[in-house]
Amino acid sequence: MIVSNMNAKVALVTGASRGIGRAIAERLAAAGCEVAVHYGRDKAGAEETLARIGGRGFVIGAELGVPGDVESVVDQLDAELAGRRLDVLVNNAAASPAGPIGADTEAAFDRLVAVNVRAPYFLIQRLLPMLSDDGRIVSISSVATRMANPAQTSFAMTKGALETMTVTLAQELGARGITVNAVAPGATRTEANGAIFETPGLTELIVAQTALGRLGGADDVAEVVAFLASPAARWITGQVVDASGGLHLGVG
Repeated sequence: MIVSNMNAKVALVTGASRGIGRAIAERLAAAGCEVAVHYGRDKAGAEETLARIGGRGFVIGAELGVPGDVESVVDQLDAELAGRRLDVLVNNAAASPAGPIGADTEAAFDRLVAVNVRAPYFLIQRLLPMLSDDGRIVSISSVATRMANPAQTSFAMTKGALETMTVTLAQELGARGITVNAVAPGATRTEANGAIFETPGLTELIVAQTALGRLGGADDVAEVVAFLASPAARWITGQVVDASGGLHLGVG
């Protein structure tokens, strides 16, 4: 997929120190964007991402899901932009699934909601004044919202909330030409989670249930995000784009 015409655009990618977030930052930078590389705890990883995009951007550090998180991100971004507009916001940072309901705790549940729902919601709220008309908001959801996985109930709930937010904000922000979409990855192997896929038989099971017959990679998701962030996607809004390779489409 060729994504062009993004020179002089500024993008903020949350959770860009590794994995899918890093791949998104790299892809947007390749398309011409200056990228604000956000990290929660892994400063070294964020600095590596920045180096990998040739220094085309800057690093923002703020743990999400804690008091003052959004204010910290916005203040740092505002200082770096120095009056310039933000063109693209990618809500990628997320807390991991907390397990089945029997093993879940109120603290773990509250953190999932704080990181996966509250943070992107209020980040959008605070960034709207500096977001360009015809800007782009892309949030990373999950195929967990369309699958019954008892090990990810609370996680799927938060991603479902993110998808509902996507639809309603698309309606609200359409008057400004701002598009709001979500991308739902499936099983995606990255340098950060590779060990999970070493579990005997897991990769084979997932591949057998995937229409395109392989695990996803971070680049597969990044390409979709970059398209939605580009001028070419100007007529797409309020959508959840499945980027899972066809995971669990039917009986294999």
